[in-house]
Amino acid sequence: MNSIAIIGVGNILFTDDGIGVYAAKYLEKNYRFEPEVDIIDGGTLGFNLMRYFTHYDQVILLDTLSIDETVGSTYHLPSDALLGFGDTRKTVHEVEVTQMVELASMMDAKAHISVLGIIPSDIQTVGMDLSPAVKESFGTLIQTLLKILEEAGITVTVNDHLVTPTEIIESYRDPKVGR
Repeated sequence: MNSIAIIGVGNILFTDDGIGVYAAKYLEKNYRFEPEVDIIDGGTLGFNLMRYFTHYDQVILLDTLSIDETVGSTYHLPSDALLGFGDTRKTVHEVEVTQMVELASMMDAKAHISVLGIIPSDIQTVGMDLSPAVKESFGTLIQTLLKILEEAGITVTVNDHLVTPTEIIESYRDPKVGR
């Protein structure tokens, strides 16, 4: 069986830009995977993502996609499609992630890399929350990822106590809530 990593990337300080990080934490808190899937908070790691591209067979990046489409829409793109976005990248981590994918393809990295992204409404306002449109689409993002994993032969089990997306976001805002 292939080793799989799900890496949530983004900056939780800029509204919808944190969706990848929040989604990764949501998966970690609410699901179990067999065989095991590593869930990683990639935040704004940028170039440090390369170690994951060389360690795993498959890497799924959870992120925003700054393309001119309907806010809240979810897309699962292979890494070569991401390379074609060029100047549409609007955040530092989007630029760094794309550069890492480019470098990984030149180095013939081990991992098959894809991006499961959501079209953001707001990635510029400082605020640790999601816009209403992206919050409404959160479930679609998660269900799409679970389907991708099941198609890869992963058995997904839901934990007995589910943590809500709002509780996940709150845990980042208030350290006493715990992570």
